[in-house]
Formats: sequence, structure tokens, C-alpha cells
Amino acid sequence: MEIPRATVPDPARVTPFGSPPDIILGARRAQAARGPDTKGTAFVLTNCETVFTGRKFHVERRTFELGGTPHVHDIIVHPGAAVILPVLDDGRVVLIHNYREAVGEELLELPAGTLDAGEAPVACAARELAEETGYRAGRLEPLVSFYSTPGILTERMHVFVATELTPGPPAREAGEQIRLAPLPQAEALSAVRDGRISDGKTILALLYYDRFVRGREER
Repeated sequence: MEIPRATVPDPARVTPFGSPPDIILGARRAQAARGPDTKGTAFVLTNCETVFTGRKFHVERRTFELGGTPHVHDIIVHPGAAVILPVLDDGRVVLIHNYREAVGEELLELPAGTLDAGEAPVACAARELAEETGYRAGRLEPLVSFYSTPGILTERMHVFVATELTPGPPAREAGEQIRLAPLPQAEALSAVRDGRISDGKTILALLYYDRFVRGREER
């Protein structure tokens, strides 16, 4: 079952939370502010070849020179992903139990998914929320974006807070094993602290939201 694009909220209602700086862009801007390299320490790309192509990503073998010495890096090139922090009217956060074959465990995490070709992060967020949980969001607000594993992977994850939720039927992919787990926000934070939540994107999103959004509203 395909989720209709009409589930994407009106762009006029997709608004940023505002003051919290992007934790990744801040570092990149600081690096740019230092100006061009003058000591011969900048990496120079000299060769790039694709060594593997998968369904959602490919792997490039990139050769760089640093100070005249070649270095080879295998880089996973990924289109990026959207992460959704759904907040119900009663304040609970909609988490999911999701079996992850890569680690052989069922993880407690936020809904998320890979961007389709040419898909905007907010459209991906609306689609993945509906597919995995059945909820449609009346409002999606950007929270933060970050690189998940910049040592080997280009994936940038875009986190959105989803509110004004309307329940409906999910449209999960074949093989997805997902169970909904709505939790009070205090309980979700406790799950981060005691290790019940071990998924990195979920830990970051919950703590960022608690510190910079809920914390600001309470001051």
C-alpha cells in the first residue's frame, strides 16, 4: 500500500523551532571560518571508484593525497534519512519496537527511514511516519540534523517533531517487524538513561528535544 503524497503537511506549516543551533553545521561553519589551508594539510581527492552498489547506498573507494602521501578511504554514500519524534496530544512520544537484523535485536526507537531519490526530508518524514505507525501528522517541525557516522558514511539524518497526529492504518514493508510503544516523555528519558534505548538517533533526538524545546518552554 502506497502512502499518498497528500499526507505531507502544507509547507507553510513546516516551521523551525528556531534558536537551537544545528550541532553539525556549527562545526562546519567554524571550520570554514578558519579559511583556506596554508600548511599543506588539506586532503586532495585524486581518484574515486564505485566498488559496491546496493539498493539504498553505494560504496566508493576514494584516494586522497595529504602532504603528498596517498590515503585510501572506503566511503558509504547514502542519500540521507528522516527521523520522526511523534508527540501525541497527551504528551506521550510514539516510539516503536523494531527488529534490526544488522544487530540481531529488537530496538526501542523512533520511526525513521531513508530518503527516496529526489525526496525532500519533510516528505520522507511524513511518509515514514504513516508507513511505520499509521499516524498522519498535521504539523511537522524541523528539530535538528546530524551526520550519523561521518568516519565512513555520508548519511545525514533530519529529525522532525510531528504533532496534531491522526491515527490510521500503517503500510509497513514486507519483512518489517514493528510494534508501537507510546511512552510518557519522562519514561522515554528514563529508557535512555537505563539503556533500554540504545539506538543513537533516538537518544540524540529525545535528549535534544528535552533540552532545547521542552526546557526552553519551561523557562
